[in-house]
Amino acid sequence: MGEHVKKFLIVAVAAVIAILSAWFSLRPAYLAEKERVASEAADNEAARLEMGRQLYQQSCAACHGANLEGAENWQTQLADGTLPPPPHDETGHTWHHGDQLLFDYTKLGGAAMLARMGVEMKSGMPAFEGKLTDEEIWAILDYIKSTWPQRIRDLQAERTAFENENQ
Repeated sequence: MGEHVKKFLIVAVAAVIAILSAWFSLRPAYLAEKERVASEAADNEAARLEMGRQLYQQSCAACHGANLEGAENWQTQLADGTLPPPPHDETGHTWHHGDQLLFDYTKLGGAAMLARMGVEMKSGMPAFEGKLTDEEIWAILDYIKSTWPQRIRDLQAERTAFENENQ
């Protein structure tokens, strides 16, 4: 083996050792930072869901029920032509709709949203535009979805994806 090859191998081995040493010394810090970021994200998600729960109780529970159960006979039209408030738990139809439709229905109100879709129908759902911010509406929707069983969440996520693809 020539002298140049020996020097090259020594330098190459030293470089590999230096790189591995740096990687092993930095890896614990990287893993700790990764864990901190994940923990912070979980804390933020928990705070957002709690905000959504509180806003739901303040703005939605009077009609849709404190436990998202909706009004009795919610599928039977009232004398004024409106339907009672539906449940937002898995027994209702909220999860049959994509995120954007749910957001728009909440923000604009039922009558305006239905009219936008070309449907002429009375709705008792008021508009929350000007009463709740967009962020607050999304937090409420996230809270509602967080109460559904995973299977229902997955189906609703598929509906959201379908609606997003077909806009």
